[in-house]
Amino acid sequence: MNHWLVLPLLVPALVAPLIALLARGGIVPARILSVASALLVLLLAVILLGMAADGEIRTYALGNWPAPFGIVLVLDRLSALMVVLTGVLGLFVLLYAINGWDRRGRHFHSLFQFQLLGLNGAFLTGDLFNLFVFFEVLLIASYGLMVHGGGAARVRAGVQYVVINLVGSTVFLFAIGVIYGVTGTLNMADLAVRVAELAPGDQALLQTGALLLLLVFAIKAAMVPVQFWLPGTYGNAPPPVAALFAIMTKVGVYSIIRIYTLVFGAGAGEAAWIVGPWLLPAALATLVIGMLGVLAARSLGQMVSFAVLGSVGTLLTAVSILTPQAMSAALFYLAHSTLTAAALFLLVDIVASRRPGQEDALTVAPPFAQAGVIAGAFFLAAIAFTGLPPLSGFLGKLLILDSIRDGAVAVWVWSLVLSTSLIAIIGFARGGSTLFWKSTAVEGAFESAAQPVALPMIAVGLLLAGLVLLTAFAGPVTAYLDLTAGQLFAPMHYIDAVLGEGRGS
Repeated sequence: MNHWLVLPLLVPALVAPLIALLARGGIVPARILSVASALLVLLLAVILLGMAADGEIRTYALGNWPAPFGIVLVLDRLSALMVVLTGVLGLFVLLYAINGWDRRGRHFHSLFQFQLLGLNGAFLTGDLFNLFVFFEVLLIASYGLMVHGGGAARVRAGVQYVVINLVGSTVFLFAIGVIYGVTGTLNMADLAVRVAELAPGDQALLQTGALLLLLVFAIKAAMVPVQFWLPGTYGNAPPPVAALFAIMTKVGVYSIIRIYTLVFGAGAGEAAWIVGPWLLPAALATLVIGMLGVLAARSLGQMVSFAVLGSVGTLLTAVSILTPQAMSAALFYLAHSTLTAAALFLLVDIVASRRPGQEDALTVAPPFAQAGVIAGAFFLAAIAFTGLPPLSGFLGKLLILDSIRDGAVAVWVWSLVLSTSLIAIIGFARGGSTLFWKSTAVEGAFESAAQPVALPMIAVGLLLAGLVLLTAFAGPVTAYLDLTAGQLFAPMHYIDAVLGEGRGS
């Protein structure tokens, strides 16, 4: 067995309770352990990415129980990519939070580590029930992080977040029960084999379970018609937590990609590509609602929250085409949108902290400290999100449009992606001009916001640097993503790696 696979789970799982034990000893030991853990998780993720680059799919059988009888962790190019993205985001957001946000709740760092555990577990697991377990781990941690710092609005949004996710968890269990009842397994690779061999009389139940799973993943990804929870939740969450939550919707997207290419892909018989008729209309509706929300937002946090919703729609539009080229473009946009959303949420907090009484409201107010530097960072992030050249957002949308140009839905997709991009440009231009440009004509200044905060700006700068690197190395990145997409659409290699040679043939 390859023990490297379990280390990104073991590190945060061991550090989280250790931090909780040291909570009474002050914030400094917790910070040291938490940052060290996040740095180690990122290092391990990079090692796993290097291992996955050769195309070999590696497995780790927990308890040394062979699949499909035991739970297995699986490393391929996609899971390695997602673990690296989690590691990068986790470290940079943590660097921001230790400037003072972590003092507002005793168990911030423990919850943060459990969040990393749940995210990495969801990306590495090869078992459907274990995916549910890791969903619950990351959701329980996110409940605590959501209400970190208190406040009535935050608690209300947290209750809504808890309720919708409890509903999602209940539906997840129903879906798992239905699928297990007709197939007798929950191992993803074994499911791919058994679904293809299922008797016609069981197809109705199987397809019901598959669509219930889509509903669950739609809740996690905030896709229409269950997108309503995201703007309020992300808009009211502590900004560093919202920045980490930028990858939470990607867990739902990842699950859609994994399950509906591996289990319900081309080899699934009557259930093949079952999500095709449902996914594209819902994705386009999500895109439109998100971008209209950007235009109508009354605060910077609300605007960024709707921007995340719109990016989910763009991402799932590419996923819904279900071709290797479109999937590669979707994965590029996934990495881009995660880093961009995180940078924007951190900028929301930086702006709000310098405008006491106004916070992040899109209202004209006197200038605030370091407005020029912050405006420059916001300008770069806005360019990246809206898809203007030359940053990675432009490349991501260009790749998506190019992958769809010969399809039957090309007119609809091109029209909506381009028109909503224009709406997003108008929305971000309105927000930026209100906060930074028009404020220069107002007399006075915010006196309490004169203190420089180097560490938060470093964290934002690192996220923006990630976007620049993604743009500069777009060639090698897309080459890797092309191979990743090819691996997803050739599931027999995954099945053989998990179950043994010959099962996927």
